[in-house]
Amino acid sequence: MNTFEHHFLIAMPSLQDPFFQRSVTYICEHNEDGAMGIVINHPLKATIGDLLQQLDIEFDPKNPVTERAVCAGGPVQADRGFVLHKAQPGYMSSMRLDDDLMITTSKDILQQLTTQEGPNKFLLALGYAGWVAGQLEQEIADNSWLVIPADSSIIFDLAHAYKWQAATKKMGIETWQLSSVAGHA
Repeated sequence: MNTFEHHFLIAMPSLQDPFFQRSVTYICEHNEDGAMGIVINHPLKATIGDLLQQLDIEFDPKNPVTERAVCAGGPVQADRGFVLHKAQPGYMSSMRLDDDLMITTSKDILQQLTTQEGPNKFLLALGYAGWVAGQLEQEIADNSWLVIPADSSIIFDLAHAYKWQAATKKMGIETWQLSSVAGHA
């Protein structure tokens, strides 16, 4: 089975679902049972500081991290937090995604986000994107997505507004070159 783990899904212009329109999704897991990913470029109005305050987690309000937007990671379990971060073991519920990336869902990482012990590069998302067995492969065949290897600089170093364009540019194309009409030869 070809796996799309540690790849980006880049939404084609024809994909009009509001959760995925102009999205870049990092695929965390993909196997015979389906796939799971985090949309990395759809910011919510809520900031990390807002979320930490709502969860009654102590934090340093002067830390600039508190002003970062929380992302809408996808439509599944939208009330659950996922922290995609540079590899840093030591959290209660983490999964290593590759040599450089991990995803953590436990509260202990939230308690460290504004401290020196927290990961230096991370993205906090609420919810995730999920596909049942064969669904993602069919959506790719239907030209809903472009697939490229993931690039952590796109995840962590760019403003959300530029991630879709940067991902397509990594393929050697500009977003204006993408057609909203799909065809098969």
